[in-house]
Amino acid sequence: MESTSTRRRATRTKLYEAAVTLIAEQGFSATTVEEIAERAGVAKGTVYYNFASKTELFEELLRHGVGLLTASLQRAADETAERGGSRVDALDAMVRAGLAFIDRYPAFTQLYVAELWRTNRAWQDTLLVLRQQAVAVVETVIREAVERGEVSGEIDVQLTAAALVGMVLVAALDWKAFQPERTLDDVHAALSRLLQGRVGGERCGREDRAGTV
Repeated sequence: MESTSTRRRATRTKLYEAAVTLIAEQGFSATTVEEIAERAGVAKGTVYYNFASKTELFEELLRHGVGLLTASLQRAADETAERGGSRVDALDAMVRAGLAFIDRYPAFTQLYVAELWRTNRAWQDTLLVLRQQAVAVVETVIREAVERGEVSGEIDVQLTAAALVGMVLVAALDWKAFQPERTLDDVHAALSRLLQGRVGGERCGREDRAGTV
């Protein structure tokens, strides 16, 4: 038998999906609770049973979405470590995981990126914390790569981590909007070459030269 907590999670997921689609289409202010409820196939009261307000719903939506992204990045890093891969390999796996997430949740990603650049929102502080959580996962892997000598110790870890996350977000949105004929493999291959040439460049360069001896 389905538990109450399971049913509630399922209902919240429906509301998240309805809200993110509507808000991405018409904006936060123009989207009403009634529309969210109708799109989710639930009563208006169900929205208020789960969330005190539309603002709280949106803030929890951001938590939910960024939480899924962060978990997928961490899982990619952990699975690479279990296979005995390098930390640069882990970064590459995280790039692919990020692309896969955006491929699955394009409306959320579009909304998330747009909100990062807005100010005076009630959820701005929450959004900044969530962003840092996602970037911190990448920072950890880069620091480990530096410690293992896989990349130069001169690298700016914080800025590089933010740049990698930003690269994936922007490249994926461009892919979905302007180059939808490309496959995930195509996009990942392009970003992988960029990653290996920039973050892993020193190591890759030594390996390439060694291979020509």
